Amino acid sequence: MVIYSTIVDFVIGIFLGKETNPIKRKLLLSISIIGNLGLLVFFKYYNFFLDSFVDAFTFFGYEISTRSLNVILPVGISFYTFQTLSYGIDVYRKQIEPTRDFIAFSAFVTFFPQLVAGPIERASNLLPQFYKHRFFVYNKAIDGLRQILWGLFKKVVIADNAAEYANLIFNNSAEYTGSTLALGVFFFSIQIYCDFSGYSDIAIGTGRLFGFDLMRNFNFPYFSRDIAEFWRRWHISLSTWFRDYLYYPLGGSKGNLLNKVRNTFIIFLVSGFWHGANWTFIIWGALNAIYFLPLLLLKKNRTYLGIVAEGKIFPTFREFTSMGITFLLTLFAWIFFRANSIDHAFSIISEIFSGSFFSPIELPKEFLVAVGLIVLFMMIEWLGRANQYAIAKLGPGWPKGLRWAIYYSIMLAIFLFAGNGQDFIYFQF
Repeated sequence: MVIYSTIVDFVIGIFLGKETNPIKRKLLLSISIIGNLGLLVFFKYYNFFLDSFVDAFTFFGYEISTRSLNVILPVGISFYTFQTLSYGIDVYRKQIEPTRDFIAFSAFVTFFPQLVAGPIERASNLLPQFYKHRFFVYNKAIDGLRQILWGLFKKVVIADNAAEYANLIFNNSAEYTGSTLALGVFFFSIQIYCDFSGYSDIAIGTGRLFGFDLMRNFNFPYFSRDIAEFWRRWHISLSTWFRDYLYYPLGGSKGNLLNKVRNTFIIFLVSGFWHGANWTFIIWGALNAIYFLPLLLLKKNRTYLGIVAEGKIFPTFREFTSMGITFLLTLFAWIFFRANSIDHAFSIISEIFSGSFFSPIELPKEFLVAVGLIVLFMMIEWLGRANQYAIAKLGPGWPKGLRWAIYYSIMLAIFLFAGNGQDFIYFQF
């Protein structure tokens, strides 16, 4: 499928560069959009639409017989489809010139560090880098290795340990009280952040090791003071993709109240649907739209653009409270993201908001090790929140012995505390 997307958008880009007729240019762009999204819908959403169609008829008392397809989802299809789509749209808008170098374009689409789980790169950033001669730059390579090390720590030590308890609790939710279920939601929130941002760190670091600069994908989202800030810091490459290619063309935050509400819900519902063919993802998107909408309507969605508690060790009480509320809202939405079904999500929520929330935690005491590692991790993240990644400034200018002692400590932690190997969560998207 990646070969198909590469060839189609490369050829269409060349024709768009030559064509001046507006109608023909729109037709070429439509071919690209329909061709790419058509395959994405078929592989990822065919059975979802079919099952929803059957359920709708069943609801009204009609029984119909259908046959689902046992389709294998191509790895990374959601990522490279959006990457090639953005190229075609940018050429159509005349924001970039189409390339005639098929090798460079193919490398842009299939660049191995970020092919299967992002960041979703723009042609304006990544494609020109394949035209340049690259030379080994020691400091850049060291910085790349440092980011790879931190990403590996986040994935293997933090995400995989959190996943062990998140999976245990969610897969056996009927057996646990509200307090344990709430802890499971917390573990999942840490798992998905460290799993996905850990992959991004490894991809970005690997790219830098080879002389490429990939876009940043995470910016310490759990230190956000409202939901708008959270979405500027979480999965940045996808959020900005939807902003530039869906939200702005729809009118963005301009127009009357109805348009603002419509556009907000569209972008979040589509974002939820992008993650998977399940109503739980759509509800997750709708919840985030509900969180975001008051900020947009009150024109407070761009209140927090800087770093929280910049230049300080501790946040103010107001900042701490804002981060806490935002984190709790995010936790609640993550329940739907992780649950197997809507009923499953509501059963977990009802138990969390019952009297059993005050019951003792029903887990082996070993879970305290995972909690301790998470607390240590969050402290390091907090201290490094002004950087591109938490330990970016850990090393340069420091005594060599201390620098290497810290690096070896991180590597030792990886060997000692690595959890059971878990697949990257976003490989399924």
